[in-house]
Amino acid sequence: MRPVTLLEGRHQPDADASAGSTQPREEFVYVAPDDARARPLLTDLEREYDARYGDIFGEPASVELSRYPAEEFSAPRGAFVLLLRDGVAVAGGAFKTLDEHTTELKRIWTAAEHRREGLARRVVFELEEESRRRGFTRSYLTTGPRQPEAVRLYLSAHWTPLFDTTEPPERVGIHGFAKSLTDEPLNVEEVRARHDAEQAEFRAHTPEFAARLAAEAAETAAAPAEAVAAAHQATPLASATDSPGASS
Repeated sequence: MRPVTLLEGRHQPDADASAGSTQPREEFVYVAPDDARARPLLTDLEREYDARYGDIFGEPASVELSRYPAEEFSAPRGAFVLLLRDGVAVAGGAFKTLDEHTTELKRIWTAAEHRREGLARRVVFELEEESRRRGFTRSYLTTGPRQPEAVRLYLSAHWTPLFDTTEPPERVGIHGFAKSLTDEPLNVEEVRARHDAEQAEFRAHTPEFAARLAAEAAETAAAPAEAVAAAHQATPLASATDSPGASS
């Protein structure tokens, strides 16, 4: 892998921003995870994780946000990026090193008042590009069963699902995705095998999660198809992709 070239705080002005423009100035800025400008991101993710998942994992879902030390999301092992609009964070995300070839995307977030503007997609693409700049050849991520808009985002951004897309989300549980960052095809079977093994171990250690998902899957199977489809569409919250309880 090539040497790391990223310096914390490197700015990448939006291509459309120009001096004297009346349009808001937008730029990607790489920061430390404890940067004050990142606090709204983490606070909103904590609120949303708990609202969506409660204690389904046997602990508050927001515990995920403190599961990894800050160093995991700082160079050279990781990255934490904010999309600033006139100096205020409107979206952001991070990645950490999964192995010598792979980054794992985490903490993808868009401010509530700026959702449906395509910002989460831009953050994902920026993290993909930064992973390439670091010399990584693929990326991986997970999202939970109660975040259908995140699943739609990754599918539309050409990430490969590591699960059967015809299965209901409650039966899938943690939804894994991967993407090649080069012209080489993704070794789907290798990545899927690793994902499945990690999720099997996770479920073994979180019986509450497995039991709750089984109950929800049974309810889904018994519900009319129209009601299930409506329930899966009626979640207009954030593009928060990080799955609470995702494997480290």
